[in-house]
Amino acid sequence: MSKPFTNPFIEADLSKMFDLSKFTSDFRMPQFDAEAAFSLQRKNIEAFTAMNQAAYESIQALAHRQADTFRQIIEEASQTVQAIIASPTPEGKAIKQAEVSKAAMDKYLASLRDASETIAKCNNNALETVGVRLNEGLNELRSIVKSADRAA
Repeated sequence: MSKPFTNPFIEADLSKMFDLSKFTSDFRMPQFDAEAAFSLQRKNIEAFTAMNQAAYESIQALAHRQADTFRQIIEEASQTVQAIIASPTPEGKAIKQAEVSKAAMDKYLASLRDASETIAKCNNNALETVGVRLNEGLNELRSIVKSADRAA
């Protein structure tokens, strides 16, 4: 065991005068419920984690849909080129190309609409999660303050 520090100029044990554990044990904030504050923050973190998980899953679903759409576009483009080449007349090729272009544009717009709906749904879910947690947090904070006022 180490010898306590003593100052040669002062006839006292300084380690007993400045006992930090005694100082902190005497220091209390009667109007602060640390457990309630930690619980509040824990719930905030859980809500934030749930929101991020939902956003990740939405983005992942969107990426899979876009990959599937891209794969379909490549397959259809191959079939389209073969159909256009198989047309016997230049007029038939032009008509086939116009038909395919219109169908491709319709599919492209539907894909964009689907992607924008997915993103909007993800944003709405995130905002709803944040809004619900914000209201819950404010209510919990009010109850913490009210209980602190009653204790004082």
